[in-house]
Amino acid sequence: MHQGEEVASHKVCRLEDILPNSGVCALVAGEQVAVFRIGSGLSGDRLFAIGNRDPFSEASVLSRGIVGDLKGEPVVASPVYKQHFSLLTGRCIEDRAVAVPVYAVNLRGADVLIETSAADTSHNNGEN
Repeated sequence: MHQGEEVASHKVCRLEDILPNSGVCALVAGEQVAVFRIGSGLSGDRLFAIGNRDPFSEASVLSRGIVGDLKGEPVVASPVYKQHFSLLTGRCIEDRAVAVPVYAVNLRGADVLIETSAADTSHNNGEN
């Protein structure tokens, strides 16, 4: 998001709706967003949000991938062809030319919020 852009917050679920070290899919401003909760289920868990569409298989499945880390970078492995996507940048670890959108995610009380701007909803082919 750029300075001066209008930002909208979308409540997608409650924190307890996401099991630790897993993801869920939410429809945000017409786009499927994969929301991940990384941690032990205690305070200090981290939340991440990326586009749910796997650009290699063209299936909306990333929320169902296995989360982990590669060299300290949090990633999700696509359940289809197993490419890893950074939860920080959206970039594919195996093919750095490919990326999925990344969304700002926040916690307000127990509500998980995804922030979008007009630029966020213009992703149409998995490019960031």
